[in-house]
This record gives sequence, structure tokens and C-alpha cells, in this order.
Amino acid sequence: MATHDIILRGGLVFDGSGAAPREMDVAVDGGVITGMGKVNGKGREEIDARGQIVTPGFVDVHTHYDGQATWGSEISPSSLHGITTAVMGNCGVGFAPCRTEDHDRLIRLMEGVEDIPFPVLTEGLPWAWESFPDYLDFLGEREFDVDLAAQLPHAALRVYVMGDRGANREDATPAEIKEMARLAKEAVMAGAIGFSTSRTLNHRTSDGQPTPTLTASEAELTGIAMGLAEAKRGVLQFVSDFNDPRKEAAMLRRIVEASGRPLSVSLAQADVAPEGWRALLGAIEEAVDDGLPMAAQVAPRPVGVLLGLELTLNTFSAHPVFREVANLPFEEKVRRLNDADFRKRLLADKPDTDNPFLQVMLRSFGKIFQLSDPVDYEPGPERTIEAIAAQRGVSNEEAALDLMLERDGHGMLYLPFLNYAQGSLEPIRAMMESTATLPGLSDGGAHVGMICDGSFTTTMLTHWARDRSRGPKLPLEYLIHRQTQKTARWMGFNDRGLIAPGYRADLNVIDASNMKLHLPEVIHDLPAGGRRLMQRASGYTATILAGQVTHRDGDPTGAKPGRLVRGAQAAPTRAMAAE
Repeated sequence: MATHDIILRGGLVFDGSGAAPREMDVAVDGGVITGMGKVNGKGREEIDARGQIVTPGFVDVHTHYDGQATWGSEISPSSLHGITTAVMGNCGVGFAPCRTEDHDRLIRLMEGVEDIPFPVLTEGLPWAWESFPDYLDFLGEREFDVDLAAQLPHAALRVYVMGDRGANREDATPAEIKEMARLAKEAVMAGAIGFSTSRTLNHRTSDGQPTPTLTASEAELTGIAMGLAEAKRGVLQFVSDFNDPRKEAAMLRRIVEASGRPLSVSLAQADVAPEGWRALLGAIEEAVDDGLPMAAQVAPRPVGVLLGLELTLNTFSAHPVFREVANLPFEEKVRRLNDADFRKRLLADKPDTDNPFLQVMLRSFGKIFQLSDPVDYEPGPERTIEAIAAQRGVSNEEAALDLMLERDGHGMLYLPFLNYAQGSLEPIRAMMESTATLPGLSDGGAHVGMICDGSFTTTMLTHWARDRSRGPKLPLEYLIHRQTQKTARWMGFNDRGLIAPGYRADLNVIDASNMKLHLPEVIHDLPAGGRRLMQRASGYTATILAGQVTHRDGDPTGAKPGRLVRGAQAAPTRAMAAE
């Protein structure tokens, strides 16, 4: 009688293809799937999946673990949410290639763009590399609880080739473009999964300077893309303000037409132009219909800032009186904020700042919501601070302060700034239903004191497939397909994302009926004692990576089978023959 490494017994298997689920066993041997259906024999380990669902491991195409991967082996929070493969190096920011004299420059860019504090990066980064292949070699020696793939970041590349001129956003010369193209080809030949860039004013260094890539010319972007074309490998990832969506989309289309390389771009609804996303998506859909490899990355919930007394921002961050206690130890800060005299002074104070976000957004109490258990990322207007204040008969400021002081000062507020212009997720549903979109934008590993969206995968399973009450849901098999086979194949990971014989045994066993997303919390486990937001979930019975159980009931097992994935991966020959 055959013995297998692992057998998952009797689960409802969503194979990742989008097909209807089937109840069956799944056998695993040597890190790959070897049997499906009624599996005879025994497993050295058997997992009872009856009454639960079985999915491929999730593939997240948009994370920022570039620093964390150099000092840590647990790629959390993503690894706590069923993700078994994560792609980092998005938005044009990262740490290679880099000369010694530019270390601080790239750290300040990552600090400003992705809210990872300077002391954390200064202490944590070992800087045991200069070139991008060197960086890959360093990562290639490390072990993780997910597989990681890295993209070549444009900002680092530009500064490496152009020095101060690149940082100051001067135009690249033809010779500099040729050199960037050469290095891009070198990077993908060494195993970079692609190239990323940013064209948004939202991305600035911690001292306020725009990202070096903001105004890079079409000639520069096309030249770099042609470096990937010469290598015949690698994807392109863009983020842009899209002030003129059709003009910008036309440029991206020309880059794809010239290079033939797949290109994805971030897509979200902005308050200032609530319908603007439709033109961009329409242009991408038109390109896809014409046979071009283009896609829009979309998020399954609002992109929102968390506000709280232990976080980067709160509703009083711009108030001079609050600054008196801002840097006190947390417990002392909470004690002072509960003091009647101090509260009176604070609530009578006014913001004093030139920062438009702090001036306007942190005063928009009709758009700030209480974040409470159970977590709801599609809250109604009755959950706004404005509504709660009216119900309590207090000022907006007092209501906000009291809510943040809940749970011994750990209360959090939620300020959606993208994808919630009309107080509904219907625009997101339309984006997610488009064949030209991919799930993305989780930013796992970034925005450690403001945003905690590495849990996007859990939101898709709970909110969109099970709990949504303010509009139509989406089929579970469709959502799982998008987060597994679709994202895997977009990146060129053809050996995963599907439950079929010969494919990698990257799997989740999920108690979908009882799955729950927990409130974000602050932990202090980064280098230099740095804090970060962490969000956990109940319901992940087991996560399996390359045939090893990395998580049981949401907790790490200590297994670290994850490795750096160098470039695209071929489909297994056994699976190809079966297909």
C-alpha cells in the first residue's frame, strides 16, 4: 500500500482554474501534488479537510518585502493569509543596484514611499551587495516561509546609472538609457522577475522630494523595456497618477507594443475623479482585446490609512497641544489623554500645518470610520465619526479621541482614501469582474505604521464570497482563480497556482465558514525595536509550501521551505502531458 508524504482528506477542492469545486483527497510527495480523487494508502501526515475548502497557495504580485527579506525569514503578515508566493520590488523602490554612497538615499526613498522607518532599515539592511545580481545571490542563500520573487526597481537603477542627475529627475541621455537597458537585461537574466517604476507624486522621499522616476521619459521607459525584450523575459509594473488616463494608457500601450513584455498598472478610484478609473480600465481592456499583454492591478477593498495613538498618524497629529505628548511612552501618552485638563486643552486646539493631507483629510470626520470587531471594510455612513459624534451628542474631535482611547488606547480609526469615493465597493466589484484586471496592491511589508493590507486575500474569501450585504457577492471559485492561477501565470510562475498532478504542492486548507479577519494590532519586532501593524486571521487550518506545512491554525510551524524564485518557471511536464 502506497505511502504519501501528506494526504488532505475529503476537502472541497477549488483547483484554481475557476472550475466548480469537487470533494476529493489530495496527495503530496516530494513537494509536488501526486494524486487527486480517492487516494488509497496512507500519509505520513494526514490532514482532515472534511467540511473545509482546499485551494492552491495564493500568489501576491504586489508586495514590498525587499528589506524584510534580508533580515527576516517569516514574511508576515502575508504568510498568515494563505500566500505562498510573493513578488516584491514594486513601485520602482528597492535596494539594488546601489553604491555605498547611495545607501541613505535609497533608505529615505523607501521610508517616504512605503513608511518603513529609517532606523529600521539602517539597522536591518546588511548591504552585502552592489549589483542586482549580487542582491539576488544574497537572497538566494536565505530561507523563508513563502517563496519570494524580486523585481528590478527603477529608482535604484536610475540613481545607480545617473547619480545626482537621476535623483533630481533630469532627462536621461541616450547613453544612460542604453546602460539602464543593459543592467535591466542583466537583472532578468540573473533571475529578476521583472522591472517596476513609479510616476506618481504620492511617492516621495522622507524629506519630501519626488521619486527619481516621476518624470522619466517615454524613451527611457521604452529603452529599459527593450532590455527585457532582448532577454525575452520579465514583466513590467507601473504606478502613475494618470492625470490624463487615455494619454498615459496610450504611452503604456506603445511600450508593450514595442517590447512585447507584459505590463500591469495600478488602478484605483480617487475621490477627486470618482469615474476616472473607467477610462483607464477601458483603455487596458481595449489593449487586451487587441491581444496585448496588459492588466490593471486592483485591490478588493478601500486603500485606507489606519489612525491611532500608537500609529504614524491620528486625528490630532497636526495639533500643537498633541505634540506635547506625541513622543511620550505609550502608557504615559494614554494617561495624559485621559486627563480632564489636558483633554480640554487638546479639544480646544486647532491644527497647525502646511501639509494638505493633515489639514483636510484628518478633519474629514464624515469620511473617517471606527474600525471595530468584526472588521468591516465596507462600512455604512452610520459608522463615521461624524455620525457617532451626533449620536453621542459630542464634537467630532471628542468622539474621535474617545474611540482611539478604547481598548486601553489601542482603538483605531479607518480613513479610506482610494476606492471609497461614494461610500460603496461597487466600483471595486466592477474592477474585479473585468477580465483585464489582477488582484494586487496589498503592499505587504510596507506602510508599517499606517496601512495593513497584506490581508487582502482573506477579505476576498470572507467579504466578497460570504459576508457582503451592501451589494452582490462574487463566486468563490472565481475569486480563488484570480488569486492563484491568474496571478501565477501573469508572473510566469507556470509551476504553481493550480491543484493538479505534477504542480507544486503549495496549498491551503481553509475553514471558510468560520474564517475571520482580526483587528490590526501593533507589534514591535522590527530591527531597532521598530513597530509595525500586524493583522491575523482565523480559519487557515493549514498552509503548505513545497510540500511542507508552514502554518497550522494561523501559527507558524517553523518550517522554512521558501526560496528565492529566479525568473519564470515552466509548467511541470507531467501536468502538461495530462492537459
